Amino acid sequence: MKLKKILLRTLAVIASLAIVGYAAFQWSPWPSVLMIRYAFGKGSDAASQSLQKHVPPGISAVLDQHYDEVDPDAYLDVFRPASAGVEPLPTIVWVHGGAWVSGHRRDVANYARVLAGQGFTVVAVGYSIAPGEGYPVPVRQVNTALGYLVREAVRLGVDPKRLVLAGDSAGAHIVAQVANAVAVPGYAKAVGLAPVIAREQLRGMLLHCGAYDAAQARLDGAFGGFLRTVFWSYSGSKDFQNAPAFETASVRRYVTAAFPPSFITAGNGDPLEGQSRSMAETLIAKGVQVDSLFFPADQTPALPHEYQFNLDDAPGRLALERSLQFLRRVTAP
Repeated sequence: MKLKKILLRTLAVIASLAIVGYAAFQWSPWPSVLMIRYAFGKGSDAASQSLQKHVPPGISAVLDQHYDEVDPDAYLDVFRPASAGVEPLPTIVWVHGGAWVSGHRRDVANYARVLAGQGFTVVAVGYSIAPGEGYPVPVRQVNTALGYLVREAVRLGVDPKRLVLAGDSAGAHIVAQVANAVAVPGYAKAVGLAPVIAREQLRGMLLHCGAYDAAQARLDGAFGGFLRTVFWSYSGSKDFQNAPAFETASVRRYVTAAFPPSFITAGNGDPLEGQSRSMAETLIAKGVQVDSLFFPADQTPALPHEYQFNLDDAPGRLALERSLQFLRRVTAP
């Protein structure tokens, strides 16, 4: 009898914990976000380590530059060939991914070093992540970082007349918004942004594996739960697709012919591939110069999200080669 009571109490506690856990996942994105951060962190560490052998020698680094003294998340790192001395080089400003809820600028540090080895100054920008900070804070932070780079151009070897915005995943989305704000004053006003650079300073865009339209999110698919969590976190609304304050985040709907020339890519096994294809098609229809790299649907093995960071395989090396061809073209004097 005593054992039966203990068993019943144990089952009641388990049931209560299950109910509380379920409610927590329904009331807040935080429980799911913490799980995503753990998984993404392990993946990012592995990808960074695998890139180490591809980093060329002779890359200098200026780390932990505080681009906004009143913002505790506002740091950036700068990489460039040591042999260049203080010569200003065409500058790639890279914003890391992480679904707006995870990631760190160090995740792209080795890839930035690889690019720097090709004759560029490469800047990895840190920003605030959700749910702690949401939309449009990262967009404004990247804009602030650009202002800092222009002011510190001589010290950091930045050429402020030859800037390229680049990003992967959520970072691609953030830089696409910054670029569109630079190009379209009405959009900048709608986002609440006062661009610190002129359109002619922005030579091009590298958009890798990004998301550009919340309405295109496939919420009923295998990644539906994940997408609901990250959009809820970033927008601040569980009903993000109908949240007025989040409407401008769907940057694909706002682009014009003034958008900078762009290189766009995604793998055939990437859940966001459709977003990249739609962004490319929309820009082309507007008359924007677009260089894209996509793969056949039957590409085997299927190329996952962020495939471009895998330089051990041919598709990743091809993405790097095509990116460099694009960069040299748009940053030519």
